[in-house]
Amino acid sequence: MTSDPTRSVERTYLVLTLLTTLAASFIWGINTLFLLDAGLNNAEAFAANAFFTVGQVIFEVPTGVVADTRGRRFSYVLGAATLLVSTLLYLVMWQLHAALWGWAIASILLGLGFTFFSGATEAWLVDALNATGFQGHLEHVFGRAQTVGGAAMLVGSVAGGFVAQLTNLGVPYVLRAALLGVTLIVALRYMRDLGFTPQRNVSPVAAVRNVIRGSVDGGFRKPPVRWLMLAAPFSFGVGIYVFYASQPYLLELFGNKSAYGIAGLAAAIVAGAGIVGGLLVSRVRRFFRRRTDALILGGIINVAVLAAIGLIGSFWLALALLTGWALVFAITGPMRQAFMNGLIPSEQRATVLSFDSLMGSAGGVVIQPGLGRAADVYSYGASFVIAAAVEALAIPFGILARREHASSDPISDEAGPERLVPEPDLAVPGIGDPGISDPTHSR
Repeated sequence: MTSDPTRSVERTYLVLTLLTTLAASFIWGINTLFLLDAGLNNAEAFAANAFFTVGQVIFEVPTGVVADTRGRRFSYVLGAATLLVSTLLYLVMWQLHAALWGWAIASILLGLGFTFFSGATEAWLVDALNATGFQGHLEHVFGRAQTVGGAAMLVGSVAGGFVAQLTNLGVPYVLRAALLGVTLIVALRYMRDLGFTPQRNVSPVAAVRNVIRGSVDGGFRKPPVRWLMLAAPFSFGVGIYVFYASQPYLLELFGNKSAYGIAGLAAAIVAGAGIVGGLLVSRVRRFFRRRTDALILGGIINVAVLAAIGLIGSFWLALALLTGWALVFAITGPMRQAFMNGLIPSEQRATVLSFDSLMGSAGGVVIQPGLGRAADVYSYGASFVIAAAVEALAIPFGILARREHASSDPISDEAGPERLVPEPDLAVPGIGDPGISDPTHSR
């Protein structure tokens, strides 16, 4: 795409981010309404979402094997193809008004599709940047990607909401499938594994064993990585629920449950926050000495915001507070990514990042239906207050991570490249040795 290898890698990453987010976001503003229109109640709708995260939990390890034994590009292409097929299956379930078990199967397949992306895409970027002599800070790249993704999400979610209002709730899913086909073609044309050699000679059994060992050694045995992984079930589990529950909650506060365009505002807000957060992260990072300081403060702010959303029964105030919640999430996200990637060996990067994603998905499996049930029994407002209490459980883990004084925690704006691989004394003994065979959400 350009003569500069580093710029080519970054541009490919941004284009893929644009296409995948645009494709996915066509249904983000109306997904919960789509499930309710298919005959599910609130608890069943969020149970279907939970099955999506069940699929992520089940397949994170096997798809990590694919990424590290067959290549990150191969994994990405499989992900795009799987999402295309499962999106079409969702349309069939909607037309048939299928029972919950049918939605469970379709949702698990959607989860499978996204696990081919998780870990592999980010690992591909970081390793390829390393191989092409990247000079700069990781937050800058992740921030640009978040801005591009936010713009794509803004267009897709708003368009999806209004397309559904003008036609029906199934058309956005047709548009999503078409764009996934385009994504598949672009990935095949431009994505190349750089700075990483797939371990194709590793047997499946050995690969799974090494994935698990890599996840433990490269993740849980490193205290700062472990603490952030343990925080993920609470913060990401709540995040998934808030994103999808805000659709019907805003319609309830607005007073018109057929205004699908208004429902799309929930996704549009998150998208707009992604754009602004991506642009601001390089500046906001200067106000902190450590990345964990930003993560801890962000967690505290979001607990207060979620509680306020649940307690204040005003559409416009809820809209403003939801914007604040999404903005904090957008700014702290790239900082968390930079912190994690600075501590993970290249050979286990996709593995550990996939396992981190698995931890967040595991929280969603429990938290989504639980909060959905709270919305049925009490109200959406009450479920947001409960969500704030659950979100608060992530904060102590951020404090524990800060106490580890990890090498990737201090923030520096000095000239020169930011370290993309762990310091020698942080490398995992035995991992990556020539004699050892090792591998690497919203919907």
